[in-house]
Amino acid sequence: MKPFGLKEALERFDDMPDSDGARTRFLKILALKAHRLCGGKVRLLPSVAQMNPEWLGVWYTPGVSSISTAIRDQEGESLELTMRGSTVAVISDSTRVLGDGDCTPPGGMGVMEGKALLMAWLGGLNAVPLCVNTRNQRGESDPGKLVEFVLAASPSFGAVNLEDISQPNCYRVLDELRRRSPIPVWHDDAQGTACVMLAGLLNALEVTGRTLSESRVVFLGAGAACSASARLLIEAGVQPGMISMFDGIGALVPGRADFQGEGFAWHRELCAITNPQGFSSIGEALGGADVLLAASAPGLVRREWISGMNPKPIVFACANPVPEIYPRIALEAGAAVVATGRSDLPNQVNNCLGFPGILKGVLLSGAKAITEGMAVAAAKAIAAEGRKGEFNPMNIMPEVNAPEVHASVAAEVAVQAWKEGLTPGPVNRDAVYRKTIESIRTVRDAHRAMVEAAVALEVPQVMVEEAFSEALAGP
Repeated sequence: MKPFGLKEALERFDDMPDSDGARTRFLKILALKAHRLCGGKVRLLPSVAQMNPEWLGVWYTPGVSSISTAIRDQEGESLELTMRGSTVAVISDSTRVLGDGDCTPPGGMGVMEGKALLMAWLGGLNAVPLCVNTRNQRGESDPGKLVEFVLAASPSFGAVNLEDISQPNCYRVLDELRRRSPIPVWHDDAQGTACVMLAGLLNALEVTGRTLSESRVVFLGAGAACSASARLLIEAGVQPGMISMFDGIGALVPGRADFQGEGFAWHRELCAITNPQGFSSIGEALGGADVLLAASAPGLVRREWISGMNPKPIVFACANPVPEIYPRIALEAGAAVVATGRSDLPNQVNNCLGFPGILKGVLLSGAKAITEGMAVAAAKAIAAEGRKGEFNPMNIMPEVNAPEVHASVAAEVAVQAWKEGLTPGPVNRDAVYRKTIESIRTVRDAHRAMVEAAVALEVPQVMVEEAFSEALAGP
């Protein structure tokens, strides 16, 4: 067999039986091999050139004493005198890791490392992955402990990215930290997914000739991603009465007993303001609907549901790593635009289009918080970048690797933060854009040098071929 790399391996699955399942098995097998080879995928390295004994007296004692006292006298100085001003903490209790559920406290490190990697590569940020054990004696994660940990760690970071926390704890932790944290806090599973979902929807509506205010939207799932997306869509212009939402129990309607506890205030509001038609099943609600936004579990969407939607329906199947319905099947059922969270399928609606630029804009502007208005500004920036170049139903999202995308998001978020009175002073959009581009290029230049010096390990081609063979052998 002729040697082949990762791109060729992915393409070979296209014409195979069970191509979707085999491709997923392949990526999981290769991930295990590659991570084991590299021992993870991020590391901390010096950012200063001079490292001789004389300069150690500047970087450490006695010279560094002046850094400590300067920050003691004026805490804001820490954002310029240390890495804090460009560093994000990626924090999780690992209770809801991707589609795998509770993976134990250290089980989330692979995802948190991945987040840190993307923040560096796409946003020019420093990011530190932190998986925190907040379990009580019954093995349950205590949201109060997670809140206190974030507050205790906040002097070391410029912002916090929360990740992979089960509901309702994810809402309780975010709400509490928004009230108490001295630095901005972002919950990427909720706010991040909502931002990119809105960006993709704006462009899907554009190519199908619809508007936000006139589109009927059905959500499958009522977790952090869908509930936050509903909030952001309403903020952007979708009418609450044009939304209906369903989860494993059924429709979100007034009186749902499972939403009466702490952390479910927004769910209770959604029960009150959506689904005035009284749809009792998702199949019924999808009849004549324009949009299906799903972030639930693999394989839940039926072909006939899509066939019963309005002409040229929009389907976002964002369960990760396996979507609710694969694009090939949805398109055969009549969908005009299909998106997933997968990088190997068209129209990837993935948070990595949003959070690097959002957090970069927050840090560069000195914003005190991250609001829905800033998330909407980010979504509009992503959508605008997606309409540049080739723009069609199979290509509604921008290229995730393009520095210009993340620089545009950072700039628009920074300006919106200033408009909302959240920054210490005026924001220069062009300066934020330029600084973001420069920092992304710096990271990529440093990475190139590490590859050339064999400091960053290259996964050998034979490992790709081995993973390919193992995937073809079946589960």
